[in-house]
Amino acid sequence: MPKKITPYITKDVVSLDENKTVLDAAMEMKVRYIGSIVVTGESGVVGIFTERDVTMKVVGKGKDPDLLLLKDYVDKDPVTVRPDEKCSACLELMKEHRCRHLMVKDGDQFVGIVTIRGIIQLMLGEKEELIGHLEKYITGSL
Repeated sequence: MPKKITPYITKDVVSLDENKTVLDAAMEMKVRYIGSIVVTGESGVVGIFTERDVTMKVVGKGKDPDLLLLKDYVDKDPVTVRPDEKCSACLELMKEHRCRHLMVKDGDQFVGIVTIRGIIQLMLGEKEELIGHLEKYITGSL
């Protein structure tokens, strides 16, 4: 049975206000050794800002991250999944949209994020479980 992402949702996310700079976000990601920041504003969660955004939208275009505000570079329409989504569906979305972080929402309510690392851990666990069942079947100890 395909596993759901529920146990691998990061609910205690790192967030920054949309009026902080891109450099603030990059430094926070470096210090915490993470690949994304949830960006917030007056109305709550605005979107997600990732290490790829730093590279592709800012540094790769020769812009100074210390002079740019997150609100101008955050992905305000990130790929979103439900908390009960299957990991295989999440992996397909990540491949399709070329991203490594998905925002998890229950309706309009922000729940957390799920990363490709969490999805891979979940899928490896699934495969190990299957191997265990197959070994028991083959050896007759099932």
